[in-house]
Amino acid sequence: MRIGIGYDFHRLVKDRKLILGGIEIPYSKGLLAHSDGDALLHAIGDAILGACGKRDIGCCFPDTDPKYKGISSLELIKEIMCICKDNSQIAPIQIINIDSVIVCEAPNLSSYNQEMREKIAKTLNINSNLISIKAKTQEGVGLIGKGKGIAVYSVVLIDT
Repeated sequence: MRIGIGYDFHRLVKDRKLILGGIEIPYSKGLLAHSDGDALLHAIGDAILGACGKRDIGCCFPDTDPKYKGISSLELIKEIMCICKDNSQIAPIQIINIDSVIVCEAPNLSSYNQEMREKIAKTLNINSNLISIKAKTQEGVGLIGKGKGIAVYSVVLIDT
């Protein structure tokens, strides 16, 4: 068994779609990024890479590479699984569980939880009951509390 921890943060800006967990969430702002800005999938991707002893998502998919401009983070997650599968250090991986916390003041994400879990599960070819997604606020404190960004923490346990 191996464990990985992931973290991501993006600023909220106007004129961008808000994508979390591979789905579009209606909101007046979206996450600023070179890709689609899906902080949830970025944190999960970093956790998977960490569990496999790899470097972070920014090293694998640099924002200086135009081929990743606007790319769906669902595609990045698929590529991360291929990177870990091809890892000569360990056997092919099996995800045991994913636990994530999204920290944002708004929007309220509770009605999107199941859809995010199902989209991620389908992409990773696992059961959605292996994925936990929780949303918390910053109680009005700091950049997140002022509605200027969204952060995500993820932990992934894999079996090799």
